[in-house]
Order: sequence, then structure tokens, then C-alpha cells
Amino acid sequence: MKRLTATLFAACFAALAVAAPALAAGGHDNGEGLLGETNDAIITFFSLGVVLFFFTVVCLGSFIQNRLEKRKEARKASALRQRIGW
Repeated sequence: MKRLTATLFAACFAALAVAAPALAAGGHDNGEGLLGETNDAIITFFSLGVVLFFFTVVCLGSFIQNRLEKRKEARKASALRQRIGW
């Protein structure tokens, strides 16, 4: 276990030691990203996209859970009817 910990620590340290100069040596683009200069519109639309994504995930998850609950209740009712005999 000590050997694994030492190896992981050494690997992380080596990665950090190599990454810092490599990232600093890159071409300077004055902080522009892939879409060019970042302005308020880009931030607003990105944030709106994040909110809509999570809204969609929650709604879809709730819909799926509701359908599965209905199936479970139907299966339980069927088993109860079969056990009683009616």
C-alpha cells in the first residue's frame, strides 16, 4: 500500500512539474477561447444552456421514475389478485 501511495504521489508530482511550463509556454492569445472574445452574450447563452440541460434531465428522470413506479404498482396488484384468486 505504501508503494502504491508513493508511486501515485510521484506520478502526480511529475505531471504537475511538467504541465506548468508546458501550459505557460503556449502561444498567447490574450485570453480568447475557442469561440473568440468572451462577452456577456456568450456567458448568458452558456448559462441558459446549462440550466435547460439540468431542467431536461430532471424532467426526464421524473417521467421515467413515474413510469417505473406505475409498472411496479401494476405488478404488485397483479400478484395480489393472483394470490387472492379473484
